[in-house]
Amino acid sequence: MAQATFDKALVEAIGPSEGTALRVKQAVLVVLGITLLAVSAQIKFPVPGSPVPVSLGTFGVLTIAAAYGPRLGLTTMLGWMIIGALGFDVFAGTSAEMNGLEYMMGGTGGYLVGYVLATVALGWFARLGWDRSASKMAVAMLVGNALIYVPGLLWLGQLYGWDQPILAWGLTPFLVGDALKLALAALLLPAAWKLVGKARG
Repeated sequence: MAQATFDKALVEAIGPSEGTALRVKQAVLVVLGITLLAVSAQIKFPVPGSPVPVSLGTFGVLTIAAAYGPRLGLTTMLGWMIIGALGFDVFAGTSAEMNGLEYMMGGTGGYLVGYVLATVALGWFARLGWDRSASKMAVAMLVGNALIYVPGLLWLGQLYGWDQPILAWGLTPFLVGDALKLALAALLLPAAWKLVGKARG
């Protein structure tokens, strides 16, 4: 019986599942998700010598992707990016001098592409039920992080030149923090599923 629900992400298993009530739930979740992404992106720490700051943005992206599933997660992610493209301060490194599309085409542009790829992947893993096991969720988070880093580093290399210290700018300063965020997210989703199971029981 439990296996039959593995095709649902966490939020899909909670609350209304059809009709107008479902649409209202989805709209509320998108707004909440965009807000969480914007807030988590603002919790940041500059990295000396790197055009990319450390933030809780990846934690927000991966957690929302796994909890929302691929379609709702992608809708939320694209909504957040559209708001950012319009010039609102929802990204980690925006400023009065650099925001909107100009910021998105800067050093973090590749990571934003990676966020989209990671959202689809994590949503797919959630549909397979990987978000109910801490070990499987950790693997899914590792895949999600790789999907963020690969286009991010490729973009940095293309933008600034491969003779620059691309790995030192866009990878190594973030590994410890990302490992901690990954561990937290890997524990959070299975714990949430247990609470859902207890509430139903």
